[in-house]
Amino acid sequence: MARRLRVAAAMLLGAAVVSIPVAAAAPGVTEGAPIVFGAALSLTGKYSIDGKTTQQGYDLAVQRVNEMGGVKVGGQAHKLKIVYYDDESTSSRGAQLVERLISQDGVQFVLGPYSSGLTKAIAPITEKYKIPMIEANGADRALFTNGYRYLFAVLNTSDNYLRPAVTLVAEATQKAGHEPKAVRVGVVIENDDFSQDVRDGAVEEAKKWGMQLVVDDKLPPELNDMSSALTKVRALKPDLLIVSGHAKGAVLAIRQVSEQLVGVHALALTQCDSAQIIEKFGKAAEYALCAAQWDRSLAYSDRWFGTAENYAQRFEKEYKDPATYESAESAAAVLTFVDAIERAGSLDREKVRDAIAGTDLMTFFGPIKFDPSGKNVAKSMVLYQVQNGRYAVVAPGKWAKARPIYPAPAWDQRQ
Repeated sequence: MARRLRVAAAMLLGAAVVSIPVAAAAPGVTEGAPIVFGAALSLTGKYSIDGKTTQQGYDLAVQRVNEMGGVKVGGQAHKLKIVYYDDESTSSRGAQLVERLISQDGVQFVLGPYSSGLTKAIAPITEKYKIPMIEANGADRALFTNGYRYLFAVLNTSDNYLRPAVTLVAEATQKAGHEPKAVRVGVVIENDDFSQDVRDGAVEEAKKWGMQLVVDDKLPPELNDMSSALTKVRALKPDLLIVSGHAKGAVLAIRQVSEQLVGVHALALTQCDSAQIIEKFGKAAEYALCAAQWDRSLAYSDRWFGTAENYAQRFEKEYKDPATYESAESAAAVLTFVDAIERAGSLDREKVRDAIAGTDLMTFFGPIKFDPSGKNVAKSMVLYQVQNGRYAVVAPGKWAKARPIYPAPAWDQRQ
């Protein structure tokens, strides 16, 4: 019963999005039926924080497009509508719900779920029905090795998330007059597709610099205690500790590294902003290195939101929370669909699919252009460091707003 209520609430939220007033259609133009998207999102379960952020990004983009008059197809203006279901953070449930969205609810297009594992479960369903899916939160590079024709992703693949953190430590070590091969690296990750790929990319980068991998461990399934891994970290003393476990894993890492006074000089994480590590932990989060797909300070803009900063301000006004990169990339997925539908001049799924494949678009989130596998090959990752209670962009150098601090004071030296 509780799950049905959650689903109903989510669907009502999707319906509420399209009730926002839209600009009047041009004279002689009859407004068409809504274009209906379907999305199975993690509204409950271990990915619920990220699922909520994903939904907010989708909803804000739909709201904005509808405000601007909707999508013009064949001389008619169409509003956008999203039908949501709660996948409960489980892959089997996600696949079941997407099948329902397509075969029973008749959605025309699919927006991706949160996480690589759930995207991997859903992709065969959208392929079977030949339904284009643009996703924003499944970054595992293995998703793009299956020859899928209907899967497209606006974000960078997950092997790229923490490569910049390794490079930053290596270059800082060189500047200090030392060899990067003396750097010791620890890796502790969730046992899922996304985090495994984060780990593989970081380890590949560390090997390029000759660094030593001294800890290579897994987080517990429920992401509730990493004490056993931190015991190894204290014993083997890595200089750089890499942790990936989505938002819940980032919260766990900051809490226990600070509580247990772990002596590492760099802690690199994923999903820092959606985990709200600064808001929750204050000084304990200082100097953390954080992978990000986007930042509000970047010089990107589009016809829908304007600049990245404009988007961030609108998000904060609407939701009373800081804009995260998960929300930004989710909004960009909707905008990419809008651009492709308008260029296709049709709601025919195959024509829209071909238009998506030919995308060459600038958005407030960044440039979007897909290779034949469906990956976005036009944008790069961003690396933050928490400095003075704020996220400062420290890599890549083209976008850097601050100099990185490494080695940072270890947590056992901050008392």
